[in-house]
Amino acid sequence: MQHQPLLAAVDLGSNSFRLQIARVVDDQLYMLDGLREPVRLAAGLTEEKRLDKAAQQRALACLQRFGERLREIPRGAVRAVGTNALRIAKNAPQFLQEAEAALGFPIEVIAGREEARLIYLGVAQGLPQSDGKRMVMDIGGGSTEFIIGHGLHPHRLESLYMGCVSYSVRYFPDGKINKSNLKQAELAARNEVQAIASEFSAGHWDVALGSSGTARVLCDILEQNGYSDGGITREGLEQLRAQLLKVGDMARIDLPGLKPDRSAVLSGGFAIMYAVFCELGIDTMQPALGALREGVLYDLLGRAHNHDMREVTVQQFMRRYHIDMRQAERVAQLADLLARQLLAARMGEDELQLLGWAASLHEIGISVAHNGYHKHTSYILANADMPGFSKKEQGMLSLLALAHRGGMEKLRSLLTTPEQMAQVMALRLAALFYRSRGDVALPDMQALYSDSTFHIVVAPGWLAQNPLTETALLEEMKQWKSLGVSMQVIEG
Repeated sequence: MQHQPLLAAVDLGSNSFRLQIARVVDDQLYMLDGLREPVRLAAGLTEEKRLDKAAQQRALACLQRFGERLREIPRGAVRAVGTNALRIAKNAPQFLQEAEAALGFPIEVIAGREEARLIYLGVAQGLPQSDGKRMVMDIGGGSTEFIIGHGLHPHRLESLYMGCVSYSVRYFPDGKINKSNLKQAELAARNEVQAIASEFSAGHWDVALGSSGTARVLCDILEQNGYSDGGITREGLEQLRAQLLKVGDMARIDLPGLKPDRSAVLSGGFAIMYAVFCELGIDTMQPALGALREGVLYDLLGRAHNHDMREVTVQQFMRRYHIDMRQAERVAQLADLLARQLLAARMGEDELQLLGWAASLHEIGISVAHNGYHKHTSYILANADMPGFSKKEQGMLSLLALAHRGGMEKLRSLLTTPEQMAQVMALRLAALFYRSRGDVALPDMQALYSDSTFHIVVAPGWLAQNPLTETALLEEMKQWKSLGVSMQVIEG
């Protein structure tokens, strides 16, 4: 990817799906092409939190069109991310299989705070350097993100479950607006914002910025109707509120600056924006050019130039949980060697990279308790905020940590591919051989996988000289046999 001039980001938002393609020139991105379709994914969430068929079909048709545009771009140069609707939909895993087939690329579902980090990255890249703190807010279709940062660095990240689509569907289902339902929507939003008001209210930042569609369309409406001389203002929102109540029906709203495809979600987006202004004490907010898709592109650019946020996160976790750095390095190096031997032709760099991070972090649970520490590690990796990582990547890290020691019965339904089994085998063996936590002299080893059997070949006589390790390897063979997997340790 380092020599690929094009990068692409696909944002599967709860309101709109967006595709952005950029050219890389001297560590800078130049936007070339962008597509947007109002899929309204969040509007298809049923009361049981399942995506209905109509929303799925709209999404798949859009992704097929995006896939055609991306057809000539290499896999490593494209990153697709899903947000709130896909975070909460119970049938998201099944839908994502079809979605990935339609798009032709993997889709990552990212956590709310990771979405906030990427939004800030996209916004900050398009702003001049300044000494002040910025508060960035992004009202999406199903969630709203809040970030306070300085320069390119976010300091506080929050994501709240309120969005322009979800609020429009919940409080204005027939498009009618009156004092009662508007007040209900505003109070619901203020109640959500109260939880973060102590850290995000005016006084904690110097300038407020609004990212994405809701902020931009509200700014256009206020300016083009003479409600504001520039940006989104509290006074301008008051005037627009009065106008919305006067008309009372979104189907009859005719305001300069309001695009037809935004009218259906304006009521919910307005209620959230008005509530945020009231609760955080905001007087003026300026629209920002960047958004999630630009943040994804810049994050992808960083990975291409060895500035991977995931590596930064791993190093931070190792320091936070007081990891034995030397032991982590020993285990990581041996696990990588064994994994490359086991499935040399089938193990990609992505899988090897995740294995290396899992090896680096496999002991963080010791900071909670030594007994069953692998379970504590697994829980932390599955549930912690890990900037740069998708939910799927965190899930795999959690699985590898859980699997690296102890009985194998817990993995019966979790290991579904030879690649996953090879990753687990490599990590378990690396931890086993370095159980003494010292720089032991290991034998020459070769790991092979053929005919559904793992073969571990060690130098002749080494096992007899190391009876403790030999006993551990015999137990390891029993554990794999309990899953119906054959493991052989051979001297030769």
